[in-house]
Amino acid sequence: MIMLAVESSCDETAVAVVRDGRTVLADAIASQADMHAVYGGVVPEIASRKHVEAIAGLTDLALSRAEVTKGDIDAVAVTYAPGLIGAVLVGVNYAKALAFGLNLPLVPVHHVRGHIAANYITHPDLEPPFVCLCVSGGTTAIVDVRTYTEMEVLGATRDDAAGECFDKAARVLGIGYPGGGPMDRLARGGDDARYELPRAHVDGAPLDMSFSGLKTAVLNLAHNAQQKGEKLDLPDLAASFGAAVSGILVPRTMEAARQKGYGKVAVAGGVAANSRLRADLERACRESGDILYLPELKLCGDNGAMIGCQGYYEYLAGKRAGMDLNAFANRDIGRG
Repeated sequence: MIMLAVESSCDETAVAVVRDGRTVLADAIASQADMHAVYGGVVPEIASRKHVEAIAGLTDLALSRAEVTKGDIDAVAVTYAPGLIGAVLVGVNYAKALAFGLNLPLVPVHHVRGHIAANYITHPDLEPPFVCLCVSGGTTAIVDVRTYTEMEVLGATRDDAAGECFDKAARVLGIGYPGGGPMDRLARGGDDARYELPRAHVDGAPLDMSFSGLKTAVLNLAHNAQQKGEKLDLPDLAASFGAAVSGILVPRTMEAARQKGYGKVAVAGGVAANSRLRADLERACRESGDILYLPELKLCGDNGAMIGCQGYYEYLAGKRAGMDLNAFANRDIGRG
């Protein structure tokens, strides 16, 4: 089965062609990161307009790279939630038009389910059930992946997402946007014990997380240093920050894995590319005996391949959408 998949939930426009869920024939991506960097974050209106400009051309490019035609496509999958509502709408409306014009089934895909599915592409042997840490600029959650289409959130952030925290800390420190990559590279030469940063606990919800205090702590450090005319050691602060984020995420993920007893742990989303997080999870899984599945770095960020992969399993489960499909800024992963 050949699936054409569309992703436009934030600032990457992506169209992929995927065969039978796990074989990526093509994945064409147009990033807007440089465009939004001057603003220190994604500007929703600009993102939506750029999706409109890029999406049709990317479809032609993906089909060409895959060496297939529109007549070879069996179904169209599209991210319909969650994300920037204007951006998601561009992809949804485009996919609806394609499906209608080609008389093909339309398969709606939850964006975070797509991130989880990136692991199926990297690891052909991976099958549910497993526990997955989903961590990105918009989501931070520990998910019980019971089947390909049955999932439940076991714990989640109560405020900021971990990826958002990276971006905002980087902006305050003058490192730039997006902040995840630069913060990670900077941290590799730093002392992770130099700055004491908070690692919040949520009373009565041991698997839940909070990152707002960590973000505020970095903001206060930067402002206090500026007021006193002092300089922060950026590599040390980046290393301390990365250690704090990982110190919040890893123990909760491993506790969820212990509770479920599947013996398998996966990671998904943009922050899954963070070297400190990957190393700490590798160490924790060696100690626990769980098998760790890490997505290929190029599949950590937003892409169409992951939507095509998850779309295949949603299709097999009988999920279809009509021309009344709408976009959602927020959507429980359990509802698909």
